[in-house]
Amino acid sequence: MGKENYNKYKERHDQIRRDFEFVEKVSFWLDEKFRIPGLGFRFGLDPLINLIPFLGDVIGFVISVSLVVIMARNGVSPKVVIKMLLNAFLDAVIGAIPLLGKIGDFFFKANTKNIDLLKSHYFEGTNNGSGWEIILTIVIIFCLVVFLVFYLLFTILAWIYELIMYLF
Repeated sequence: MGKENYNKYKERHDQIRRDFEFVEKVSFWLDEKFRIPGLGFRFGLDPLINLIPFLGDVIGFVISVSLVVIMARNGVSPKVVIKMLLNAFLDAVIGAIPLLGKIGDFFFKANTKNIDLLKSHYFEGTNNGSGWEIILTIVIIFCLVVFLVFYLLFTILAWIYELIMYLF
């Protein structure tokens, strides 16, 4: 029974290593593959793919989320998964901004950030836990933004109403 458990552990460890190497390789191609000589600035295929209107953003997001799913099925902590998904989401949001987002794609490298999170999780033992505090923070920020949007909308509509009443 001991040899059988060891073999299962070894197979599992090898699978995690292969998946990590695959995710690291794809992330390198997406974020770091090309270097501008003299500047040392690196970029990958992700910002180039994102130059395709709408479809490029979707493709980049789907690839990033797929990489997160690959590592999530290997037992990465929920906290790391949440942080990785947040990076992928921020990359998609930044990329969706007309013109500035396309430039921002060259600098915000979600996949590289995700590899750093995975390395710290696997090799340094950090980022363990459920990640509920991250979700709570996101929900609070979202509620504040929604409140602010509605407040501004109400204020603008009240101002327009007063302006119309003053004119007529």
